[in-house]
Parts: sequence; C-alpha cells; structure tokens
Amino acid sequence: MKVAVLGAAGGIGQALSLLLKTQLPAGSELSLYDVAPVVPGVAVDLSHIPTDVKVAGFGRDDLNGALTGADIVLIPAGMPRKPGMDRADLFNVNAGIIKVLAEGIAASCPKALVGVITNPVNGTVPIVAEVFKKAGTYDAARLFGITTLDVIRSEAFVAELKGLDVATVKVPVIGGHSGTTILPLLSQVEGATFSEEEVATLTPRIQNAGTEVVEAKAGGGSATLSMGAAAARFCMSLVKGLQGEDVVDYAYVEGKGEDAPFFAQQVRLGVNGVSEILSYGELSAFEQKAKEDMLATLKKDIKEGVDFMAS
Repeated sequence: MKVAVLGAAGGIGQALSLLLKTQLPAGSELSLYDVAPVVPGVAVDLSHIPTDVKVAGFGRDDLNGALTGADIVLIPAGMPRKPGMDRADLFNVNAGIIKVLAEGIAASCPKALVGVITNPVNGTVPIVAEVFKKAGTYDAARLFGITTLDVIRSEAFVAELKGLDVATVKVPVIGGHSGTTILPLLSQVEGATFSEEEVATLTPRIQNAGTEVVEAKAGGGSATLSMGAAAARFCMSLVKGLQGEDVVDYAYVEGKGEDAPFFAQQVRLGVNGVSEILSYGELSAFEQKAKEDMLATLKKDIKEGVDFMAS
C-alpha cells in the first residue's frame, strides 16, 4: 500500500504520519509532501521508527513524485483555524491550496482514494470533485471528506458522560463537518439513553468541540493530535477495504442527494472505495428538526466550493 500525506509537516500531518508509520501493513510506503522545508527532516525522523513501512519526503517542487503510484491520498494541508475564526473564514485561503493539490492528484494518481481533511471540508470536498470532473477523472466512490473526528469526539464524550467503556461506544454522526451541520444521532447509541437536557447539552458540545480546542490552545493551534488520530483511523478503514475486507465507516461523500449533494453518513468500503451508502435510519424529533435546520447551511457551503471552481 502506498499512502501519500499532503501537508505532512503540519500539526495534523506529523501526527497522522507518525500513526501511519506504526499502523500501515508491512511493506507499505508512506509518501510525505509539504511546501515547508522541514518535510525531509520529518521523513528522516519517522524513518528511525522500526516498522516495515518505507518513508520518503517530497518538497514543494515534487508533488508528482509524492503522488505517483499512491493508493490513498490524505490531505491535511492548509491554514489551521485560530481563535475567533469560523471555519468559513478559512475558505478563501484553503480553497486555492486544495485546488492545486487536487490537480496534482488528477494528473499523477487519478485512481487513488482521496481523503480530504483541509477545512472547511463542507466546501473543499466539492472543489476536489470539480477539479476531477474538469480533468475527466472523477469517481464519486473514491472521494471522501474525513469526518471521523466528529465520530471519535462523540465516542469520547458519550463514554465520559455515561461512564461507559469507550471501546464499546458507537455514535453515528451525519451531515457535514462544521458547527450545526455536524449531527450526532444520540438516539441511536446502543447501551445508553439520554434525557432531553443531556441531548440539548451534548449535541452542541460535539458540534463546537473544535472551538473548545482552539480556545484551550490560546492561539497555539487547533485540533491536530485528535484529527491525526481520526484521519489515521479512517485511513486504516480504507486500507482494509482495499484489501478486500468488509468495512463500514462514516464519511462525507457524494450520494443520491436526498439531503444534500454531499452528506456525511455510514458507507461500506471496498476495493474501489464506496461500495454502498447506507441509510442512517430513523431520527428522533430533535434530530429531525436539527437536520432540517442545518441543510440550508450545508448546501450553501457546498455551493461555495462549486462556485469557486466555476469562477
């Protein structure tokens, strides 16, 4: 398996690359790309970890070298969120970055499975889709917005609140990947029940958990370690799917458009990416209203990405 990490020298990129060095199957390759000059050093640093995963670093002028032959491409590149910033504030900076990287993928490894981490994911994933369409290489089954961070936060918060073994907690999270577009389906958590007050408190905590980290770091960064862990977890689901295992996970993907053109929900993964988009089941009255209330925001975010490419 060859996995390329674009933006590997950043906070998320380094955490993600460390985890992949220790978790990818033996004989795999880890290809690290960044415009920052420290990326060769990050690669050397990781190469000293004794696992059978080959690591190589690629600088600003060698995106093609980083991508050629990649089975999976993960993109954490971009500017992180700072105190007082909304995810939408990131769009103008990160849209251009994601466009350039997507063009490189379309040229060098058009059949790779692509996982987008760069925020705002609601809008950057449609940009990647439009780039691939323009290049004639688009396959909706191979493009993912990685929303796993919303899932693992939900698992951690629910386990903490209810005194459960976090390893057994599963929380479906649907919608998008910012603010109210993040919708945890607490009514579907097995082994736990929530009062109306708990739902009304826990739901916004999950939705605003990124801000919780940004404020706690007091200008020193955003959620890098937890996002690195989340992206590594999703990457390993992609790896297992490519190896022929039956894997189910959550991701922001283009579906049939019942709710929005792109929507985060449970998907079955296989050798060609998404093999099936699964129903998210029956929602509680609270969840149904929350979903209806956020769809306009999600659709606006998606349109912003499409319009960026059109202009």
